[in-house]
Amino acid sequence: MSRVLALALTVLAACGRADEGLVLVGTVERTLLELVAPISETLVEVRVQRGGAVRRDGVVARLDPTLVDADVAHEEAALAAAHTARAMAELDLDRIARLHQSRIATQQDLERVQLARDETAARLREAEARLAAARHRLEELVLLSPVDGIVDQIPFDAGERVPAGGVVAVVLDGAAPWVRVWVPEGRLADVRPGTVARIRIDGVPEPLAGRVLDVAREPEFTPHFALTERDRVHLVYETRVRIDDAPAELRPGLPAEVTLLPDGEGRR
Repeated sequence: MSRVLALALTVLAACGRADEGLVLVGTVERTLLELVAPISETLVEVRVQRGGAVRRDGVVARLDPTLVDADVAHEEAALAAAHTARAMAELDLDRIARLHQSRIATQQDLERVQLARDETAARLREAEARLAAARHRLEELVLLSPVDGIVDQIPFDAGERVPAGGVVAVVLDGAAPWVRVWVPEGRLADVRPGTVARIRIDGVPEPLAGRVLDVAREPEFTPHFALTERDRVHLVYETRVRIDDAPAELRPGLPAEVTLLPDGEGRR
């Protein structure tokens, strides 16, 4: 359902059935989380299936680590060399410092080895940073789910090359979904976070319970077509209604009818 059509139906529904509570229409929504490939690499393993459950920090897929493993090994060798250079510079500084105390080495000699020691220390820090970055790139090749949820899409199969930034998997957040509706300005005083709702969704036999999550501060105009001149000037407020007892398999995009109940009726 398009956003404009939902706005139009919201006004019509609210005007037509006000005696049953505030009746609005909208669509079911869930948070969609995309797991993307940090670099262009071959997908070597997919641990999950479409529609399957996944736990937070659970492994979803792995990209080929061969090249990044080589980068890590290279940076580890560079770090070892930097440690050696730093140790040698410290020995030179100690030796020249003793000679300087004996008036054999000049102040210029001492300053020269001090600068060399400082330079090796800087190179050591740089090598440590490069190694940390390489190890981080290696960790990123193992794609983990950021939430408990359901695997909605797996665009690539194992063995395919995924471009950098390509979506490897889409996870639906397992948290409660919501319905996005628009409340007419004239009924805004009746709606607040916590307002009880009854939600009907095609394909779900029984009404579902819910509550208003939040109401937008800024209003929007109703669409300019398919409405009477009187309806065109109406303002509506975008509102999210959480579905408290939603089935786990409830998918986003489904049309829904939301009835926002008076406070007294909601407590029955």
